[in-house]
Amino acid sequence: MELNNILIEGLKPWNIEINDKQLEKFHDFMDILLEYNKVMNLTTIEDPFDIYTKHFLDSLSCLMTDKLKPGIKVIDVGTGAGFPSVPVKIMRPDINITLLDSLNKRINFLKEVSDKLSLENVTLLHSRAEDAARDKNHREVYDIVLSRAVASLPVLLEYCAPFLKPGGYMICQKGPMAEKELEDSKNAMKILSMSLESVIDADIAFTDLHHKILIIKKTGITPKIYPRKAGTPSKQPLI
Repeated sequence: MELNNILIEGLKPWNIEINDKQLEKFHDFMDILLEYNKVMNLTTIEDPFDIYTKHFLDSLSCLMTDKLKPGIKVIDVGTGAGFPSVPVKIMRPDINITLLDSLNKRINFLKEVSDKLSLENVTLLHSRAEDAARDKNHREVYDIVLSRAVASLPVLLEYCAPFLKPGGYMICQKGPMAEKELEDSKNAMKILSMSLESVIDADIAFTDLHHKILIIKKTGITPKIYPRKAGTPSKQPLI
């Protein structure tokens, strides 16, 4: 199948249309990703079909929600090679997005991507989530937090909740263990003033991938002690 058709047809079940300029940017993104991947470990997926389905379409399943309003502030915590943030930004140039990652070489890669794809209103942030979330420029200032394949949900909540304004939303992509992770997260949600609003089922076209998108609302202020110091959330989850 032609690569463009993967996106055109794969987005149709979600009632999302894509234009020629966006299709071109996805192709350019793949080229830059594969070129950089020769010298640094960005992705184990290198087949173009798999990049379009398992990276691009998978990331774009975030757009099934109605929370990404024009002009909002979004942060992608642990963005890695730019997933889901870069595909989301290509499709939604009307949002402001911050890409956070702890490895500077990935941030340098993402700067190249942003420049070559002419992505505007993109901020690149080299930091650990635990440190950035204590910075007044980032703490409780975002409308949406995105995160994909970063950590188990109890850990992820502690990473992400401090970035959100009260009333903001965490959009989290999870796999077949989503229900168990939600069960394990009851204590973390209570402590961090987070509440599950909805779960969206997402089938990724042309694959056997079936994901659940968790929409979690922030209902109050994050206690000042969270997030705990770097490394602690993953070693001692709020279970």
